Amino acid sequence: MEWYIKVVRDNYANFKGRASRQEYWMFVLFNFIFLIALSFIEVFLFGLYSSILSDLYVLALLVPSIAVGVRRMHDTGKSGWFLLIPIYNFILAVTQGESNSNKYGEVPE
Repeated sequence: MEWYIKVVRDNYANFKGRASRQEYWMFVLFNFIFLIALSFIEVFLFGLYSSILSDLYVLALLVPSIAVGVRRMHDTGKSGWFLLIPIYNFILAVTQGESNSNKYGEVPE
């Protein structure tokens, strides 16, 4: 949970630097869990075809989601633009980051 809060609170729109695999995947996991929980709440409160809460949640976390993805690409030594290549960005997201400093910054904790 601390990784999720770190991305949302401390690095909301930070596209510089690097994000470790753990930071990225913990953010993805908690983001998914919160989205599923919001979807269940919406079904119980508003019915099956309402998605206003989850739509607002996705819009609120669009920038930090892209930012942590770009920082994850930086950790592997690639430009953030590689986030736009569907399968390759997944391969980079699961790849271990560079063990030394690179042009995007120091090794993340």
